Amino acid sequence: MTETKTAIKSLKPGRYCLIDGEPCKVISVSISASGKHGAAKARLEAVGVFDNNKRSIVKPANSEFDVPVVEKKNGQVVAILENTAQVMDLENYETFDAIVPEELKDKVTQGCEVQYWILCGRKMLVGVK
Repeated sequence: MTETKTAIKSLKPGRYCLIDGEPCKVISVSISASGKHGAAKARLEAVGVFDNNKRSIVKPANSEFDVPVVEKKNGQVVAILENTAQVMDLENYETFDAIVPEELKDKVTQGCEVQYWILCGRKMLVGVK
């Protein structure tokens, strides 16, 4: 699993983070003012990339947090079965199955080139070339 560490307060909406080992897209980060006896707290709201579950955590704003390294690759759609596409990587010709996101259902066709990301060892389609 490829990941790095960053402070919670430096995460921005639209970036990715790991919550309970699940890659999530950050929706919002709010930081409270530091109090008389404690450090500032950060509340992070995110939605799971693969399961669409909403998650939120509260931690000290300076605490380290896991951020997945996003690997971007290109592939070609070999076959489509309902909401799943069989994709062949254009570099090493490996094939894999990926769920077609709702916003790409009309654009993904057999033979078209797609861009996909690898997050925590799992692959997801993100766009059509």
